Amino acid sequence: MTSVKEKKPSALAKPVHVSEALAEIVGKGPMPRTEVTKKLWEYIKKNKLQDATEKRVINPDAKLAKVFGSNAKIDMFQMTKKVSAHIK
Repeated sequence: MTSVKEKKPSALAKPVHVSEALAEIVGKGPMPRTEVTKKLWEYIKKNKLQDATEKRVINPDAKLAKVFGSNAKIDMFQMTKKVSAHIK
C-alpha cells in the first residue's frame, strides 16, 4: 500500500489577515496572499491608477495612499514591500 501525503498549501495560498486600510481595497480577510494581490491589481486597473506611459508606476489615490504611507508615485516592486506591512 502506498500512503498519500496531504499536500500542504504553499505560503502564498495560506490565508492572511489584512489591515483595516488594505481591507478598504481588497475586502475583509483572511484570504490568501495571491487573492490580496489579485484584488489589489483589480482595484488599480478599475480606478486607472497605473501611469499611462510607465505601466510599472502606480499613482495612488486616497485609499492606496493610506496603505503606501504616501500619495507619491510608487514602482510596483516597491508597492509589494509596502503592502506586506499590512498583512499578518
